[in-house]
Amino acid sequence: MLLKVGEKIHVITRRLFEGEVRRHFAGEVKDTTERNARLEGYVYVFDSTRNEFVRKSDKRVKLVTIGDSGYIMNVIPETVSIEDLVYVNTEDNKLIVSDGKEFKLDINEFGVNR
Repeated sequence: MLLKVGEKIHVITRRLFEGEVRRHFAGEVKDTTERNARLEGYVYVFDSTRNEFVRKSDKRVKLVTIGDSGYIMNVIPETVSIEDLVYVNTEDNKLIVSDGKEFKLDINEFGVNR
């Protein structure tokens, strides 16, 4: 199988329309089949008034279809705690997801700001 129970992933939901809400998810794979995965973790939503991603406080369960073109999925190292993940704007105007330690995931498309 492509994903394994216990793996951690970061999921970006592709926007279909210009004004659509930007949603991301970071969580752990709790169950998986060849086509689907059940994830438990946190939703991050872009707050345009603050110009930043904000994590919802409650844990959620999300179902995703593996290989669906509506998602961009990145595997997070097993040593990273999902609870520690934050979005950071770097000095060179890039957006990264970090645990505040070693892990840094550049999530910029086209190499420019969001």
